[in-house]
Amino acid sequence: MKALFIGGTGTISMGIVRRLALDPLWEVYILNRGNRREEVPSNVKQIVADINNEADVSAAISGLRFDVVSDFIAFDVEAVKRDYRLFKGKTGQYIFISSASAYNKPASHYVITEGTALANPYWEYSRNKIACEEFLMSKYREEGFPVTIVRPSHTYDERNVPLGVHGDKGFYQVIKRMQEGKPVIIQGDGSSLWTVTHNSDFAVGYTGIMGNRHAIGEAFQITGDEVLTWDQIYQTIADALGVELKAVHVSSDFLSSVGEACGYDLTGSLIGDKSNSVVFDNSKLKRLVPSVTTTVPFHKGVRMALEYVLSHKDEYEEDPEFEDFCDRIISALDRVKSELISEVTK
Repeated sequence: MKALFIGGTGTISMGIVRRLALDPLWEVYILNRGNRREEVPSNVKQIVADINNEADVSAAISGLRFDVVSDFIAFDVEAVKRDYRLFKGKTGQYIFISSASAYNKPASHYVITEGTALANPYWEYSRNKIACEEFLMSKYREEGFPVTIVRPSHTYDERNVPLGVHGDKGFYQVIKRMQEGKPVIIQGDGSSLWTVTHNSDFAVGYTGIMGNRHAIGEAFQITGDEVLTWDQIYQTIADALGVELKAVHVSSDFLSSVGEACGYDLTGSLIGDKSNSVVFDNSKLKRLVPSVTTTVPFHKGVRMALEYVLSHKDEYEEDPEFEDFCDRIISALDRVKSELISEVTK
């Protein structure tokens, strides 16, 4: 069987590519601009092209037909329309990577299933994913285009540490603050529920629906089974670093407003996603892929990630702007607290 991954070297997709490269039943292709080639398994075939250049891609895949095509870098309707034109009649299954952030915010119930309504007024990214799903499912209903929708939540790998609040340059500055004994910001009161999934566990679920005819025309969320509060996530990171967690809990509404004024778009990532308690019911996926389970719990996965990060510091940028943002918020809250305590104790 032949699989084509558009992208193929990202956090989610690399775990899948590595898993399939070990399976003799699959012949694996990736289509991208040639980045991270040294990390791709040697038996994976690479088509070097820019997916946004439709004519070049059409020529590159001429004469090829795939059992599965997966696009990991389609973020708007125009992208999936392009894929539809390119792969209609050339694949037995087209898997679109949507997002669990597309589910209704605020959710009517903390347990999320594939039947939970899709609506996110807070994040354009999520609304674009919903629009992509709607287009593809219309093509399935009208023409039988063989689409499967996959909705990941917070997936990480050995290069990434999941966090709730970070700057534009990623998580590294927060890790650095922890190591230096500085306080770090956690949205809300830290008690909301969240799920983080290691990409190797995600890959088990994903590869299990590849080529599965029962997955055509269906949507699946793929997440781990481990549920943690945000305080537990940050405490686990601090434990792995061997440092004391100095948590400062800040309202998500406050972070959203101040972030906007300071050039950070925290409304979507917090109000439209991470500030909401979510627990994913993966029973639909497990009916097709009974082997899906959490084999890399967060306390192990984060240690693997930190081991890589701390031994490859040159790959991560410091973020002085976000450092200043955190310091200013924490200082302002401390000042207001001190002033109010002083007033009421006079």
